[in-house]
Amino acid sequence: MTDTNYRAVWDRRSADDLAALEAVDNSGSEAVARATGAHTADMVATAVDLGPDDAILELGCGAARIGRELVGRCGHWTGVDISPNMIKVAGRRLEGHDNVRLEVLERTSLSMIDSDSLDKAYSVAVLCHMDKEDLFLYLREIARTLKSGGLAYVETWNLADPVGWQRWMYEVNFWDRSDHSERKDVARNQFCVAEEFALYAERAGLDVLVVFRDSPWLQMVVGKDLDAARREQERNRLAEQRSKIAHTPLFGQLFLEAIRVIYGDTHPKQSLRRLDAMGDRPEVGLYRTLIEGLWEQDPDRYGPPPEE
Repeated sequence: MTDTNYRAVWDRRSADDLAALEAVDNSGSEAVARATGAHTADMVATAVDLGPDDAILELGCGAARIGRELVGRCGHWTGVDISPNMIKVAGRRLEGHDNVRLEVLERTSLSMIDSDSLDKAYSVAVLCHMDKEDLFLYLREIARTLKSGGLAYVETWNLADPVGWQRWMYEVNFWDRSDHSERKDVARNQFCVAEEFALYAERAGLDVLVVFRDSPWLQMVVGKDLDAARREQERNRLAEQRSKIAHTPLFGQLFLEAIRVIYGDTHPKQSLRRLDAMGDRPEVGLYRTLIEGLWEQDPDRYGPPPEE
C-alpha cells in the first residue's frame, strides 16, 4: 500500500467530482448520489430529530452527498473532512447556500468547532474506515462540541450480523492475497460489535439511547447530558420512529447483492433480475438505482447497459 494516512487515501479517491461521489458510496452519477443521499438524509434527520434552527455537524462530509439534502432543513450545517479534495467537491455541490461552513481536518480533532456549540451531529460510513483510537477520539470530540441536550447519530460495521461478517471476510480474504511486507490499507473497513461501539460512546461522555443492530451496520443514537426524563422521552421517540431509522434485514441483503456486483461475483443483469422479482419495496428501488448506476459507470467491465 502506498497511502500512509487517511488524507492520502481520500484525496486520491476524490480527484474529480465523479470520483468523489463514487468514493463515498459507489455512486456512479449525480443522480445516484442524490437518491442515496436523500434516503440517508431522511434517516439522519429522524434519528437526531433535526429542527429548522439546529446547528448540525457532519463528521466526514465527503462530497456533501448527505449534506446537500440536509442544508435546507437546518439553521446551519458544518461539514468537516480529512480530504481537501472532498471539501472542494462539497463546496461546489453546496454553492448558493449561505448557512454552510466547510473545514479540512488536520488531525483527529474538531478543534475548529467550539465546545457546547452544536445542537446535532452525525457521521455516516466514516468511523468504519478508522482505527479504533480515532473512532474513540472523534466520539469524544462530538461529546465536547454538542450542547447539553444535543443528539448525534453515528454508525459503523456490525461484525455480529451475518452479512456484516461476510463483508468482514472480504477484508480478510483481500489481506490473505496481499503482500504482507506492506502495511494494511490505512482506511480499510473495520468492524465492531454493539457492546464495543456503545462502550466507546459511553466512555467518550455520551448517553447511549439506542443501538440498532439488525443489519450489517450498527446504528447508534446518543445524547449529551440528558436527564432521566429526557433519556426516556428520546428512547420512546426512537422506538416509535424505528422503521424510519433502522436498516431492515432486507436492506442488508440488498447491500450484499450490491457488494457482489462491485467485487465481480455477480453481473448487474443477474442482480437486477433478482430485484425485479422482489416488487416495489423502498429498499429495492434504492438498490436498483445503485446497481443500474454501477453498470452505467463501468460498461467496459459489464458490457453496454440496457437501453431505457
